[in-house]
Amino acid sequence: MTKKLTIKDIAEMTQTSKTTVSFFLNGKYEKMSQGTREKIEQVIQETNYKPSIVARSLNSKTTKLIGVLIGDITNSFSNQIVKGIEDIASQNGYQVIIGNSDYKQENEDNYIESMLLLGVDGFIIQPTSTFRKYSRIIEEKKKKMVFFDSQLYEHRTSWVKTNNYDAVYDAIQNCVTKGYEDFVMITADTSRISTRIERASGFIDALNDANIEHDLLIIEDKQTELENIRNFLKGVFEREKRTLVFAPNCWALPLVFTAMKELDYDSSRIGLIGFDNTEWTDLSSPRITTIVQPAFEEGQQATKILIDQIEGKHQEEKQQVLDCAIHWKESTV
Repeated sequence: MTKKLTIKDIAEMTQTSKTTVSFFLNGKYEKMSQGTREKIEQVIQETNYKPSIVARSLNSKTTKLIGVLIGDITNSFSNQIVKGIEDIASQNGYQVIIGNSDYKQENEDNYIESMLLLGVDGFIIQPTSTFRKYSRIIEEKKKKMVFFDSQLYEHRTSWVKTNNYDAVYDAIQNCVTKGYEDFVMITADTSRISTRIERASGFIDALNDANIEHDLLIIEDKQTELENIRNFLKGVFEREKRTLVFAPNCWALPLVFTAMKELDYDSSRIGLIGFDNTEWTDLSSPRITTIVQPAFEEGQQATKILIDQIEGKHQEEKQQVLDCAIHWKESTV
């Protein structure tokens, strides 16, 4: 097995000191000549040298690691968030460690502990409503932290989110104008994350302002039987009114759409609005109206804020709200 090169080996090969090589690896070129810099760069390229994260952390007090904790890594929104995070992280010489909490407190606990042991420089987190105790632990370790998608409502925290409430309110108001009379929301437990609260509130407030009542079905995260949704909708559809169904959770939209298709619903009378899912909603029949979040940009901005704070520049706004877009399609005629 080939011996793994160390900073000492690179220093000997370039006839410089370990300190000089360390400065080069950390982008501190002010104290070295152009010739020394080029010599070190050439040897690193020729040997394909990769510095040890542990060694770098001991020398520079930083690992260039970012811990990312996501509620549900399986959906397209999260995929785009991660791509945005990695885009900015790689541009700035950082690596990313990703954990999937599944919105469970014990998973958050385990991931935070593991990431702290690895010495991450900071965290980008999609927190649940129980996250406050971990927030204090992270602060005690003097780590920087940025929330995305689901904020903890404190002025001192840093976060990036989308205007969920306004986007939903506007969409539902528009559907009232379109002539829908009956409104239904099928949602997961809204108490677990603030995003769900905002979307549900936007839906309810828009209808209250129009003096319209609504029906509600609470479903279990990813464990709901399709039959439960189908039976609920069957009772609603039998009223034979112009009905709008709102599915605010991206993982629930395909379940709701499938149940509606099985009921052979009349798309000229019954409408459907969901969130994201653009990878298939433009291919469905009818194409589905969705409220789309700028997920890639959200990941980028969260990372910019975090790196800005890690490096002590403080040039980025620590709390940012990005606008959603409503993609109107045939499912809301």
